[in-house]
Amino acid sequence: MLVESPPEQSAAPVAAPRARHGARTAGLLAALAVLVVIALTSLAMGAKAMPLTDVWHGLFHYTGTPSDVVVHDLRIPRTLLGLMVGTGLGLSGAVMQALTRNPLAEPGILGVNAGAAAAVVSAISFLGVTSLSGFVWYALGGAAVVSVVVYVLGGSRSATPVRLALAGTAASFALTGYVNAVQLMDSKALDKLRFWTVGSLATANMETVRQVAPFLLAGAAVALLLGRPLNAMAMGDDTARALGANLTRTRITAMVVITLLCGAATAACGPITFIGLMVPHLVRTFTGPDMRWVLAYSAVLSPALLLGADVLGRVVTRPAELQVGIVTAIVGGPVFIYLVRRKRMAQL
Repeated sequence: MLVESPPEQSAAPVAAPRARHGARTAGLLAALAVLVVIALTSLAMGAKAMPLTDVWHGLFHYTGTPSDVVVHDLRIPRTLLGLMVGTGLGLSGAVMQALTRNPLAEPGILGVNAGAAAAVVSAISFLGVTSLSGFVWYALGGAAVVSVVVYVLGGSRSATPVRLALAGTAASFALTGYVNAVQLMDSKALDKLRFWTVGSLATANMETVRQVAPFLLAGAAVALLLGRPLNAMAMGDDTARALGANLTRTRITAMVVITLLCGAATAACGPITFIGLMVPHLVRTFTGPDMRWVLAYSAVLSPALLLGADVLGRVVTRPAELQVGIVTAIVGGPVFIYLVRRKRMAQL
């Protein structure tokens, strides 16, 4: 009696996911290598040209020479702050786009930047704060308060992506009007805020790095853990609940992460555009919508882009500097338009 043997299962469906996983892992390692190269370039190049031997001496054999001071006291804090701020902007942009289900979302859509700017201009005009290190705490506080207000206006536990985006946009417009009014009435506030609002790493020092590091590192750690619940939310609220996702907890956690990352980054450097908007969108074109990979790639490529733009701004106008916020806007705008026009809009 002949027994029909079961058909052999094709190995292709199993091999394909493994191949994609391997390609994504290799790409992430390559992105890390690029980030390391750009970080080293940030230490070696700047508005002041110096030989690599002087850079090496400033890094490992500090004796207080002018070149040592430039490398040790200026370029190291600037590079560290650029790494942390770039990571914060990229992760917050990716989380924000997933939370609002809008691939073109950026930090301004939830009013975080406007809240930070309103707090800083108030501190300058009414409290006499003049130091950049003092701006950090007010900017963080302003970003946190606005995030809470937006969450409440968006419906709290019943908040939806559309409600959050509308509440954030309304808060952003209102606070921007307040900031403009204060600046018109107080020229001192205008002068102090003008440099901060451009977006710059030029004023970086170790004190600023120490102040914002706990917020950025904590926010980044939690953001990287949000990939799985954000993937569930992308399928719709009903499906996410059926899969066991706690939507309220995920949304609250995402809002806290965005506040920590955007608030700290904006407090340290001012509002820097296009990093949080462009990098997650670009990443999705080759990782797909899986937020675990989007977050990982954004955490690596965003600081690479920010530091690369900062190095470019230091080099092209020697001995002066072009602020990184200006460079990212000049370079990022046309590049993003090209991506939108030439590629299919990456889906969340």
